[in-house]
Parts: sequence; structure tokens; C-alpha cells
Amino acid sequence: TMALCLKQVFNKDKTFRPRKKFEPGTQRFELYKKAQASLKSGLDLKAVVQLPPGESINDWIAVHVVDFFNRINLIYGTMSEYCTERSCPIMSGGLKYEYRWQDDSKYKKPTKLSAPQYMCMLMDWIEMLINNEDVFPTRIGVPFPKQFQQVCTKILTRLFRVFVHVYIHHFDSIINMGAEAHVNTCYKHFYYFIREFSLIDHRELEPLVRMALAWGG
Repeated sequence: TMALCLKQVFNKDKTFRPRKKFEPGTQRFELYKKAQASLKSGLDLKAVVQLPPGESINDWIAVHVVDFFNRINLIYGTMSEYCTERSCPIMSGGLKYEYRWQDDSKYKKPTKLSAPQYMCMLMDWIEMLINNEDVFPTRIGVPFPKQFQQVCTKILTRLFRVFVHVYIHHFDSIINMGAEAHVNTCYKHFYYFIREFSLIDHRELEPLVRMALAWGG
């Protein structure tokens, strides 16, 4: 069956990073469960991403950022054996797009990295942010920082680049693994979410724009 096939494809041992979990009993855990239930019910993905009545937009964004990190982390983990220093010496999306890495510690200027290096830096950086209580508070009553949505935009913009690289450079591997439907659903969900809340600059979306147009995005 498809589910069994995906279980084999998305093997837990291949997860690129440990999964971040929502604590049971918290408001955010309940929101996560609500989002997952809608997703599994087969509702239109454009409807699934809409903010439920009475919920906080920052909570909704936080839940999705963590969930997308986990999912994309898993997708890249399964592709990582095909994405090597030799096959992908530059983090890119075809010949037209190259992504350089910059952070506040080791790489203060945009720096050329191989795709595997870039992915490693990216997943570490996101993990550090989502586990930082000052950025992603988990206790009820603790407010989100003023720059929370800006931080999420940066995270989601960089996660989008994982899709760009995987689709443009490793799509044959996705097909060979029988994972095309799963990756496409994850990407559609991600795309509709960032469009719903205008979380990524439309210029960043250009590398996969034809794909979005093909399914009426």
C-alpha cells in the first residue's frame, strides 16, 4: 500500500535532525492536532491553511513553522544520500539560482557552500531558533517577540530553498523512491500556507513558479 511504501521511504533512521515535538496538554499541541486532523480529512489545502476562528495568528504560524521544519527535514533526510559534495558543490536551483549562507556567527557575509553544507547549517540554525524560548515561547501567557513573524519569514524562505533544490536537482530520485505524491502534497501545503499569510517575498518563489501555475496556484 501507499502508506507502507512511504513508511519505508521516510525511514526514521534517515531523519536529518531530531524532530521537535509539541508538548501534550499545551494550547499549541491542541492547535497542532486540529491542523493535522484537517490535513488528514482530505480538505482542500487552501482551506486547511486558513486561521481557525478565535485562534492567534502567531500560534498558528508557530505550529506550522515547526511542522514544516519536521517534514522538510525528513524529506531532505531521505534525499541526502543523493545530495553530495560531488553532485551538488553549490547550493542552487538550476543554473539561474544560487543560494549563499549567512548567519550571525560563523558566516557573517553571504558565503558559497555546497548543498549538503548549506542544508546542515540551515537545519541547525532553525533548530536553534525553534528551541529558543525567547523566539518561540511555549509557556501560556508568554508573549511572542515583536520580530516573530520576521524570523518566521526568514525560516520559511530558507526552507523553500530546500524544495527548490530537491525539485530541480533530485526529482528523478523522488520519483524512483515512489515519494513524488508525498513531496508534492507537502510542497502544496507549504506553498498555500505562505501565500495565505504573505510570508515569503514573491520573487523568492520564482524558481518553482511554473509548478504552482500548473496546479492552479
